[in-house]
Amino acid sequence: MVAQAAREIRDGERVFVGLRLPLIAFVVAKRTHAPNAVGLFELGVVRDAPAAELLYTMGDNPNVAGAVWCARTIDLMGLLQRGDVDAGFIGGAEVDVHGNLNTTAIGSDRTHPTVQLPGSGGGADIASLAHRLIVIMPHDKRRLRASVDFITSPGHGTGGDWRARVGLPRGGPSVLITTLGVFRFVDGSAVLDSYHPGASVDRIREATGWSLRVAPTVRETDAPSEEVLAIIRQYDPHGFWTRRGE
Repeated sequence: MVAQAAREIRDGERVFVGLRLPLIAFVVAKRTHAPNAVGLFELGVVRDAPAAELLYTMGDNPNVAGAVWCARTIDLMGLLQRGDVDAGFIGGAEVDVHGNLNTTAIGSDRTHPTVQLPGSGGGADIASLAHRLIVIMPHDKRRLRASVDFITSPGHGTGGDWRARVGLPRGGPSVLITTLGVFRFVDGSAVLDSYHPGASVDRIREATGWSLRVAPTVRETDAPSEEVLAIIRQYDPHGFWTRRGE
């Protein structure tokens, strides 16, 4: 998942990174094919080089030391609003076939939900205003659902040109990376592009809550190179982020 997420970062891009696996994907990209990428952290930190140490929160001292800009959250949201952010990483408790994400509540009762989730944070801003969205999350039917219980961060709405019709002309989800495979969005709907080593189309179909569309060119996801594995293991030597079920 980290290796595939890193491949989604292009050289020279401004990318909303965040923590967990996207953080390490940014490190991999910077040290391999995207040395000029710039990482943005919602707290207000901008870095043109990864922090020297693994981060546990965005406000950790290593994330501040050597940063090119330490501002406020509102300043980074301003970059989003101006269209200056190329890509953003985001995850959620639920995602549907059109890439709409739920981080608000589980259950049909909005007043007394079955599970209360943390809410949007900057997720809705990133999903609405970045030029494209990279979604990364575990894969099971409880998460990849035909319909999410609450749309916290808009994806492609109901599909097609929905974003343009509602006034969100930029981006939307371009890729969904899960523990089992990689989906690309075609006309606003998720299409299975590849399955990770050890997975299969049939296994992914069984674990997906919507009717699975499969690309004609579906294939096995490229495995990480030895160089990439070495970078991941060096940056997260104890597996704090990389051995937590993702």
